Amino acid sequence: MIDFSYIIETSKSFDEAVVSVLRAVEKKGWTVFQIYDIKERLAAKGFVQRPLKIIEICSGKYAHQFLNKNRMVSLCLPCKINVMEEGGKVVIVGMKPTMIAQLFPEIKVEEAQGVEEEILDIINTAAQS
Repeated sequence: MIDFSYIIETSKSFDEAVVSVLRAVEKKGWTVFQIYDIKERLAAKGFVQRPLKIIEICSGKYAHQFLNKNRMVSLCLPCKINVMEEGGKVVIVGMKPTMIAQLFPEIKVEEAQGVEEEILDIINTAAQS
């Protein structure tokens, strides 16, 4: 199986982890586009789900760079960091942007690695107690 995600457990509560992600995104100079509360949205349709929020984030610098190489990269934008409860624990999850280089040959792995380093830094910063 391809290792496409980065997952880290945090001792923070679910809500604290969400706030920590938002702060880490801001500190890194990225932008939060949208936050989806999946548990709430599915509850409105009568489905029960454990807590899960999808936080869409973007670095204009990287988005501009990648879109200029192949506009189909927009299918992978914006980046997402998820906060969820799994097995009674809170985890923060992000897709590894280096996966984009496997889908779009115009994007060099080294370029995607820069994005990945920033995403992992955001996740690690948010997860710290």
